[in-house]
Amino acid sequence: MKALVFKEHGSLTTANIQLQEMPIPEPGPHEVLVEIKAAALNRLDLWVLEGWPSLRLQLPHIMGSDGAGIITAVGQNISPNQWQVGDRVAINPGLSCGQCPYCRLGQDNRCVRFAVLGEHVPGVFAQYQTIPASNLLTLPDHVSFATAAAATLVTLTAWHSLITAGGLRAGEDVLIVGAGGGVNTAAIQIAKLAGARTVYVVGSDDEKLARAQALGADVLINRQREDWSKAIYKLTNKLGVDIVVDNVGAATYPASLRALGRGGRLLTVGNTSGPEVEIDNRFIFGKHLSLIGSTMSTQQDFETALHMVFDGHIQAVIDTICPLADGLTALQRLAASDVSGKLVLEP
Repeated sequence: MKALVFKEHGSLTTANIQLQEMPIPEPGPHEVLVEIKAAALNRLDLWVLEGWPSLRLQLPHIMGSDGAGIITAVGQNISPNQWQVGDRVAINPGLSCGQCPYCRLGQDNRCVRFAVLGEHVPGVFAQYQTIPASNLLTLPDHVSFATAAAATLVTLTAWHSLITAGGLRAGEDVLIVGAGGGVNTAAIQIAKLAGARTVYVVGSDDEKLARAQALGADVLINRQREDWSKAIYKLTNKLGVDIVVDNVGAATYPASLRALGRGGRLLTVGNTSGPEVEIDNRFIFGKHLSLIGSTMSTQQDFETALHMVFDGHIQAVIDTICPLADGLTALQRLAASDVSGKLVLEP
C-alpha cells in the first residue's frame, strides 16, 4: 500500500516526507482493517514530525490521526453484530487500554497507556490501517468520508474541552483566540449550541473572521488592528469573559488571562506558538482563575460530538481536498498557516 511517511524527525522536505510503499497491516483479534478513504491534517502532524525527547517511533513513520473509510477485514474476535466487511466507519484516533483505573471510570483519554494514531503509533495517511474495533463509529451514508475525517479530532477535542472539562454553561461569554484553526472553528459552533451569550473571536484577517461569523461568532476582533485583550475589556464593560479558548500558547497567554473575568476559565488543548508560557500568577489568584487542559476526548464524547456533525448541528470546515500524493504540499501549507479549515487527503 502507499503511505505518507517521514524518515526522521525535523525537516519538512521532499527528502524526508515521501509517499512510500508499506506492507498492508494484519488486524489483530480485536481490530479491523480499514481502507482509508479520507484523512485530515492537524497541527499535531507537524509537532510529531518535529519530535520531542520522550517520543520514540519506529521509522519510517506513517503520519496522520484523522481518518474515515470502509472495513475490508475483521479480526477473529469481532462478531458480525459488531462490524462487518463493507461497513462505513469514522475513526476515534485516541487509543486506550480499557483496563486501567481511568478507563474503568470512563475517562479513557486519561489512560495510563493512552496513545494517538499518527502520534505514538502508525497513522492514517495510508491506503489501509488497522484500528481497534472499539474506536469505530458507524458513518451514515449521507455523510462523506471527507466530512468525517475533517470533523473528527477537532470536534471531539473542542467538545471535551468546552463541555466536559470546561463546563460551559448557557449564558456565559466565550472568547476564542484564533479564527481559522480546526479546533477553533468547532469551538465557535459548540459554544453557540451550548447557549453561550456572546462568542468573541480574535483573528488575523477579515477573511478568516468572516468565516467565523458565518459559523456563529457574535463579535469579531482583528488582532492586526487593535489590542484584543483591551478590546474585550471595553466590550464587556470591564468585566471580562467567562471562558477563553487559547490553543496558541506562549504568544497569547498573558492577554488571555487579562481578558478573563473573575472566576473565569482558560481552556487549552495545544500550543501553536510554543509550549513554554509566561504566567503572571497575580491574575490566577487575584481573579480566581482556572487553567484547564485536556487531550482528545473520551469515547463517549467522541460519539456525542460526531453525531452532532452527522445530524448537521456542527459543520466540518474544509479548506481543500487533495490526493495523498500532495501530502507534503498540504503539510507545508499547514506549517505556513495558509489554511482556513481542514486540509483533507484522499488515498
